[in-house]
Amino acid sequence: MPIPQDQQIPLVDRLTELSGGSYPPETRRKYFISGPQWAYAYEGQALFHAPTRNAVPFEEVIRALGEIGVPWWTTHDTDVIPTDHLMTDRQAETVDRIRSALQQHGVRCSMVTCETFHHPVFAASAAAEAPEVRAYAARRLSNVVEIGHDLGAGFAVYWPGTLGYMIQGAIDETQTLRWFADGINAACARDIAVAEERGRGTLKHCLEAKPFEPVSQIILPSSDAMLAFIGSGLLTHPEMVGLNPEYLHELMWGAACRAALARALVCGKLWHFDINDGYPLKHDVDLGVGLVNPLDWLNVLILLRSHGYEGPFNLDFKPPRTTSNHGVFKISFPTAVDRFITLWEIAGEAVEDPVIQEAGAALKAGGGAPAVAGADEIVTANRELLSLHELIAHRLFQILIGQHRGRVFG
Repeated sequence: MPIPQDQQIPLVDRLTELSGGSYPPETRRKYFISGPQWAYAYEGQALFHAPTRNAVPFEEVIRALGEIGVPWWTTHDTDVIPTDHLMTDRQAETVDRIRSALQQHGVRCSMVTCETFHHPVFAASAAAEAPEVRAYAARRLSNVVEIGHDLGAGFAVYWPGTLGYMIQGAIDETQTLRWFADGINAACARDIAVAEERGRGTLKHCLEAKPFEPVSQIILPSSDAMLAFIGSGLLTHPEMVGLNPEYLHELMWGAACRAALARALVCGKLWHFDINDGYPLKHDVDLGVGLVNPLDWLNVLILLRSHGYEGPFNLDFKPPRTTSNHGVFKISFPTAVDRFITLWEIAGEAVEDPVIQEAGAALKAGGGAPAVAGADEIVTANRELLSLHELIAHRLFQILIGQHRGRVFG
């Protein structure tokens, strides 16, 4: 039988309740999870897509995050302030309204980011040849730092989405990198000044890489490229600049996200993490955490738990175009949060699992070949131990589906 329109929301709510497995708001607030303005307010538009949802103002987003128990909110400057209001008295009025909404609903701002990719002024990137474009970009970046301090944020993120070219030979890549560094340097300099004026610490400035989209060739396409840029000598304050990797951005170029995060951890630069899901070697679909790669996500979180990561987990995903405004609030956000919490806690269980611990310790102990042993003798001594690699992977699968607790079929 057809479902009348007035019965559709009750049906969605009832089936959501029957699904179970959800956490109360007080549990969700224990985790450093942030909800972006752009994700909740995403209307379903894209290059080939018309909007399918209504616009949502920041007051409603902040209210909804507080209600479901997401304790932190993040935003681009132009998500909440029209471009022509930036750096004017109108900006201050909007920031006051944001601050009031955050206080009213028990939510805090953890991160701000600067839109340097959507407006036509950035058609050739924020590091374009025209000096007036770069000067404007530096003002915008510095202004976002001030907004961050106004809202009590601890992080600023920069995604240079148009830092590249459509046609090879159109730009000098080395000069573009230097100009991009000038913008980051301006933001850090302003940060130092504002932090000193207000008696608070500076922000953590985090670079976000993406291998392709929206331009054909992106100059800083991976987290590794960003690490090289930070260490290039072009930044005045490289100690203030780290990474904000995004899970799906690493998958897009065929990388293992866990390996990219490990390299950032080794460098001491993993400061912020955008979490979502999607498919390797495909475009940026930004699905909710764990909907495509739950086992891979478990491995990622095992790495982060094992190495004491304490930074934010930013829900940088887009609810599908097929989801209504009601569904965004009732399904997309709370279930994404709850899958993350479940995977995080399962990762903690895996870290403490006795089978995995004993197997890992045995592999590290080795087979006891003498220090002066030859290659064949070393191979013989360790041959059987190496089978534990596959056993560990199987054990992680068991833990993921609950088989280690007796869940079997038959």
